[in-house]
Amino acid sequence: MTMQELSPQYARQAEAVSRRLRELRQQALTEGDPERVQALRRRQQELRPLLQEARELAEHTAHYYDRGYIRREKYRI
Repeated sequence: MTMQELSPQYARQAEAVSRRLRELRQQALTEGDPERVQALRRRQQELRPLLQEARELAEHTAHYYDRGYIRREKYRI
């Protein structure tokens, strides 16, 4: 499997995490229990870095073989 073939998988993962974040935000808005709201917000906080990483990896792998593409330092080998 090439890096370009991995890109759509990372993009789908990013979309799934994004969808879950929207669900958690909606639940937090309608939740009456303050402890439950806090737990939902903590879970959102845990998912945000995963969303960012999935988006970055989707972009990075999509352009991995492009000569002019400037790669992010943290993904350089």
